[in-house]
Order: sequence, then C-alpha cells, then structure tokens
Amino acid sequence: MVGANADAVALSATLWQRGFWVPAIRPPTVPAGTARLRITLSAAHAPDDVDALADALAALAGAR
Repeated sequence: MVGANADAVALSATLWQRGFWVPAIRPPTVPAGTARLRITLSAAHAPDDVDALADALAALAGAR
C-alpha cells in the first residue's frame, strides 16, 4: 500500500522504466487514500525476476 494516488503512479512509472510492469491501483478500485501497487507473478517468472523486483522495491522504499 502506498497511500496517495500520485505516489503510486510515480512508483509504477519508475518501476516501468526499470523493466517491471507493476500497475498503480487507485480509487474507485480501492478506498481513497489507499492507492497501492499490484504485483502479479506467474510461473513464467524466474527466481531472479522476483529478486530483481524485490531489489527495485527496496531501493524505491529507501528513496521515499
């Protein structure tokens, strides 16, 4: 959960630039003030893909 719509969209855009498709989910899909990122994994993702996404998310969390 991110909180503000603009923050969720900005994080989603930054992840896209890094090669990850992680869409921002905003109202009315979720309650106001609870915008979030939707991470979807499939069997096509290798463990290295998951590790790279986790690293990107950690880096972005540290930048906030």
